[in-house]
Amino acid sequence: MPVVTTALSTVGLGVIYFISAPTAGIALGLKWPVAALLAWAGYSAAGVVVTALGSWTRGMLSKKINIELNREKNKLFWRCWNKTGLFGLGLVSPVTIGPKVAALFGLALGENPVKLMIAISLGAAPWAIGLALATNWGFSLF
Repeated sequence: MPVVTTALSTVGLGVIYFISAPTAGIALGLKWPVAALLAWAGYSAAGVVVTALGSWTRGMLSKKINIELNREKNKLFWRCWNKTGLFGLGLVSPVTIGPKVAALFGLALGENPVKLMIAISLGAAPWAIGLALATNWGFSLF
């Protein structure tokens, strides 16, 4: 399989289903750092696109409907959000809800779109490296 097709497959899988992207890239013949980087790039691209479109949509709707986000400090949700917050969402979203839902969730909570994009991208990096290393070590053992 040509390298370009393999790379595009890994990036595309990073957009659609991140968990399997580094493994698929390695199975298609990529080295583990390249597979991790391409899976991370696909995941991050999906988060950037949804954040950009969602931010524009939220801004437009909030002007028309007057949406207010009321943060009550004594509610359990807001106490958890204030402790873990945006970077907690970025760290767990690769293995739970994905970049698209994480971006929409962060925007719905009124977070800064640039910080949201950074959190989604940085949160996926350790998962991409870990999954690629685990796959590489698994292939080298057997």
